[in-house]
Amino acid sequence: MPGIDECLLQAMVVPGARGATIVDWTSGLALGAIGESPGGDVEATAAETAEMARMATEYQSFSPQAAQRPGEAPAERGAGAKGLPVEDVIVTTSSGYHVMRFVETTFDSSVFLHLWLDRDTGNLALARLRMADIAERLVLA
Repeated sequence: MPGIDECLLQAMVVPGARGATIVDWTSGLALGAIGESPGGDVEATAAETAEMARMATEYQSFSPQAAQRPGEAPAERGAGAKGLPVEDVIVTTSSGYHVMRFVETTFDSSVFLHLWLDRDTGNLALARLRMADIAERLVLA
């Protein structure tokens, strides 16, 4: 099972990848980074993306119950990545895509993988699939 460094290397293989970071969204700290960072500051990017991650997981609008269809029992729809309320967050800018994929951990599940893609050469659908695979296999010690 791959650790942080190997997962970051795997993320950079995604077509159009400009940079990847593993972030603890409760503290806003980067646990590892590779490639470029928007604005050139890895720690600032980690803190800003952590704020987005916190909003997505804490707001009731994004909870599994909010996505429930009328007449559907809560157990019929998944709660995201193994119990997390959100699987991923995608932000589109004029020059790129930011994919934040949440990682289920055995301790507190406060980690996500952030991939910054070039808009012209990146493949958002492929990036999302690969990020899900990487996040599922990531081992944090």
